[in-house]
Amino acid sequence: MGRVEGKIAIVTGAGTGIGRACATRLAEEGAKVTIAEFNAESGQAVAEALGGDAVFIQHDVREEASWRDLMAAVASRHGRPDILVNNAGILATEDNQSLAQTELAQWRAVQAVNVEGVFLGCKYGVAAMTANGGREKGGLGGGAIVNMSSLAAMIGSAHLVAYGASKGAVRQMTKSVAIDCARKGLGIRCNSVHPGMIVTDMGDQVLSLGGGDAKKRYASRMRLIPMGEPGQAVDVANCVLFLASDEARHVTGAELIVDGGIAAI
Repeated sequence: MGRVEGKIAIVTGAGTGIGRACATRLAEEGAKVTIAEFNAESGQAVAEALGGDAVFIQHDVREEASWRDLMAAVASRHGRPDILVNNAGILATEDNQSLAQTELAQWRAVQAVNVEGVFLGCKYGVAAMTANGGREKGGLGGGAIVNMSSLAAMIGSAHLVAYGASKGAVRQMTKSVAIDCARKGLGIRCNSVHPGMIVTDMGDQVLSLGGGDAKKRYASRMRLIPMGEPGQAVDVANCVLFLASDEARHVTGAELIVDGGIAAI
């Protein structure tokens, strides 16, 4: 207990899956967590389940005004944020995402959430963390931004053209933000996390893309994991917790892969 005690945290897309697990772990370790979620029902449910200082704010990561409103609400309730987890993301808007089958509308929809949403989060997150001259701690002990990327940013995914491209952009953006903050002496770290096959609703959606036998596809994917089993949302959340905590005070611009060893093959 207490690894992020008293810190003010924002988690986008925290109504389900990995985002919910991240919000839960941060709250368990003492953070005051804001559930920033587009779906009001799921977001409110998570806030109620966490209790304490947890609060739900409906938020659309694609909209700049929504980011302004979110940061203003957090500042009014708690003060300057210490932690931002840019987790909100979508896999697809259609049932196929191969090159030939991906329409421009789907491409743009995926980039709007997964890339533009993270860009806006970093932009407004840094501004909020440095408001009124920034924090007294400064140096290595400042704020932390964790961007949710994917194993798809590290390897080719022929069935996930738009999604893979979006997560590759998040990977690179994270490094640029990290260096920008470091060179300006803002005391803000920025790192990315790259989940592989994780047991979530989105993980199930990956298996259903393009049709075919989902069970056979699952068995095939399982054979790719050296550790022999898929990860759980809490496995990713624990990595996010580390990067958000002062334990990672000298870690920035890094990418933490949570995939059971696939990328190491």
